[in-house]
Amino acid sequence: MAEKQHFANYNDFFSFYLEQHSDPRNRMMHACGTSLGILTIIVAFALGHPWWGLLWIPIAYGFAWTGHFLLEGNTPATFGHPLWSFISDFRMLGLMLAGKLATRSAKDKSALTSR
Repeated sequence: MAEKQHFANYNDFFSFYLEQHSDPRNRMMHACGTSLGILTIIVAFALGHPWWGLLWIPIAYGFAWTGHFLLEGNTPATFGHPLWSFISDFRMLGLMLAGKLATRSAKDKSALTSR
């Protein structure tokens, strides 16, 4: 496993996070996992079995980690920064749904090359 990286703030981490999700197939795996995880929680409560909601964990992370290990070929950021990664999954999904992910990723790449 890679050594834990240190970031000055969440925005620096999010730029790194997007870099770790440069393969569109990996991003789609994350989008599917996050969406199915949310749906799992909703259905579990709707059916009156809230404990089933815990299935969101293997569902969401199963999709995400498959994307990293098999498609992107890197280590999930969750291993070093679990809370920021969890937040970033939803932020990336929001950017994808809003059609703004490409703009944000391009902005991050230009900021990294100008440093």
